[in-house]
Amino acid sequence: MLGMAIRLENVGIAVRDLEETIAFFTDLGLTVLGRDTVSGEWADTAVGLDGNHAEIAVLQTPDGQGQIELFEYIHPDAIETTPTLPNEIGMHRVAFSVDDIDASLEIAARHGYHPLRGVATYHDIYKLTYLRGPSGILVMLAQALKQN
Repeated sequence: MLGMAIRLENVGIAVRDLEETIAFFTDLGLTVLGRDTVSGEWADTAVGLDGNHAEIAVLQTPDGQGQIELFEYIHPDAIETTPTLPNEIGMHRVAFSVDDIDASLEIAARHGYHPLRGVATYHDIYKLTYLRGPSGILVMLAQALKQN
């Protein structure tokens, strides 16, 4: 059987403060593709929540290949959870390749976000780190050390 065509559209992340989260990711280099308010019967059906009403923004990486959809719930009320730990089952993190990890970490620090432990080097291939960003989102930043 031949495989059907499939491509990743985006990764969706519920956030506490849409403006704060947009500011963080746009400072890292993503651009806002669009914003909208979603609600109505179609949204209730698609998402599986009665009275679904959210403000959304779609952001894209500079290479045009990656997108994240951020949403801040108006109704039903957003539910606070404990941020995901790196070893927990479920949605884990969003990862970005960056040209300069130090510059990216300076941007993150201006927003009040810092590495969980530090910056590591993986087999002289990548320098990488995890940080906890807006709404507790785990963000991995990785800088290639060697060009292919």
